[in-house]
Amino acid sequence: MKKGTLRQILLITDGCSNQGEDPVAMAALAREHGMTVNVIGVLDENERTDSGLKEIENIALSGGGIHQLVYARQLSHTVQMVTRKAMTQTIQGFIHKELQSILGAEKEIEDLPPDKRGQVVEVVDELGETMDLEVLIMIDTSASMQHKLPTVEDALLDLSISLHSRIGQNEYALYAFPGKRKQVEQLMDWTPQMKDIHTIFPKLSSGGITPTGPALKEAIEAYQKKRSKRGLLEDGGYFEESGS
Repeated sequence: MKKGTLRQILLITDGCSNQGEDPVAMAALAREHGMTVNVIGVLDENERTDSGLKEIENIALSGGGIHQLVYARQLSHTVQMVTRKAMTQTIQGFIHKELQSILGAEKEIEDLPPDKRGQVVEVVDELGETMDLEVLIMIDTSASMQHKLPTVEDALLDLSISLHSRIGQNEYALYAFPGKRKQVEQLMDWTPQMKDIHTIFPKLSSGGITPTGPALKEAIEAYQKKRSKRGLLEDGGYFEESGS
């Protein structure tokens, strides 16, 4: 099977979008372009609200990804779990399509004999370690997120460390919304590790708006620019599956 690239948008937020494009529509557009959109909603310790929950669910659903609500102290584990789970889900979706083209549309993986199903699981696990991974991280820096940002910083550094042992190449890009001068601001261009993240977060400022839709739109454009640049440098193809 040809090696591919898994493309994820990881959205970390604690509130509802209140400015710009519809984030659910933008997530659907990202999925059409081969990106999986995962959303982590960060709660305060004593927060017992489902405010924004429906939007978080709908963004992930439209983006073909995973959503998770979590208290800040559990964020590090959750970021790693969601990233890994989304990788597996995307690969399973791709293999499922491949098998349907061979076995017929009415066949499912569960219809395979146990030994064949085991082989499929092995392929999924292997691809999860060997495929290249690109994660574009969008951080909500609205006013209510200000005291949660140190935890987000540590969680992202832990993510980079946890994925370092993979055989496949990892690349990360980091954006904030709202930015200092515009709705969305690039904090870190594509990099194989996030060791310099501690120099970025102390400089972040918090704003009052939550432009989630514009953030996802910016993520799509950033991926398209990256593909265009790589297309000028490389020959050969990558599959663009999002697990849909």
